[in-house]
Amino acid sequence: MRIKEIKLYKFSELSDEAKEKAIEKLSSVNVEYIEWWESVYSDAEDIGLKIKGFDLDRGSYVKGDFIEYAETVANKIIENHGENCETYKDAKNYLKDLAAIVNKTATEDDIDTEDIDREFLKTLLEDYRIMLKQEYEYLTSKEAIIETIEANNYEFNENGNIDH
Repeated sequence: MRIKEIKLYKFSELSDEAKEKAIEKLSSVNVEYIEWWESVYSDAEDIGLKIKGFDLDRGSYVKGDFIEYAETVANKIIENHGENCETYKDAKNYLKDLAAIVNKTATEDDIDTEDIDREFLKTLLEDYRIMLKQEYEYLTSKEAIIETIEANNYEFNENGNIDH
């Protein structure tokens, strides 16, 4: 039998060099094992937009569809997103354009909003791509990694290697 003693340190007790090493080794701790995008998907669904997939690397895109009428989506955004949010501004613009079409063609029975609906969807998907990218960048930031380390009371050896 052999006994091995190892000194373990809290993150705050590490040298600056060991802290950097720990952060580097845990760079994907917040995005590797969880569905980190879930809150963004949920926000989209709350307003009537179903996100079906995304890629933040090559091509950088978000795919999705309305699950409610575009006008309903715009009104939900106005009700639930703040005035400084891009989605709010885009919803306002869409509703203004929709009102112009409705007023212009009020005498017709069938009002065609397909083009502005499609453009509004495209704009919202771009807004959500940006939100996903910002969320990912935050979760992989030094600040967020340190928060996770401290919240989970990770311990390290003196070189910044995590103790399992």
